[in-house]
Amino acid sequence: MKNLELKIPPAAVWLICALLMWAIAYLLPFGALPHLPVVAIAVAGIGVGVGLAALWSFHKARTTINPLDPSQATHFVSKGIYQLSRNPMYVGLVCCLLAWAIWLSYLLTWIGIPLFIAYMTRFQIIPEERILKLKFGKEYENYCLKVRRWL
Repeated sequence: MKNLELKIPPAAVWLICALLMWAIAYLLPFGALPHLPVVAIAVAGIGVGVGLAALWSFHKARTTINPLDPSQATHFVSKGIYQLSRNPMYVGLVCCLLAWAIWLSYLLTWIGIPLFIAYMTRFQIIPEERILKLKFGKEYENYCLKVRRWL
């Protein structure tokens, strides 16, 4: 069951998007926005907090955090932050990209956020969900009906 479409770890996809955003700011520095470092730091803090809460939930459940092999999960996590989002680790990464866009202060840099979301949804989340539905059946399907994929 390790045949996910995404072979790149989500953190690497995040880094590629962040570097793309930086390159856009450096190479195409127009569409300047107000520089709001305090807002950027606050949003980054929220992102890190959401990500850590998700990791803590996985730790408490004693299940794998390996996003490239969800078939190794001993059960799916639906408590804590997972009551708000099925993918809070990815939500945390999006918050950090949002903070980066705010920090960079150029309109075109914001393109990295929908690119990350679209890529992760298509190549990571949908295949993960397919595997979890096979592994956990109706229980996981019911969870999906109650909790949104992102927010």
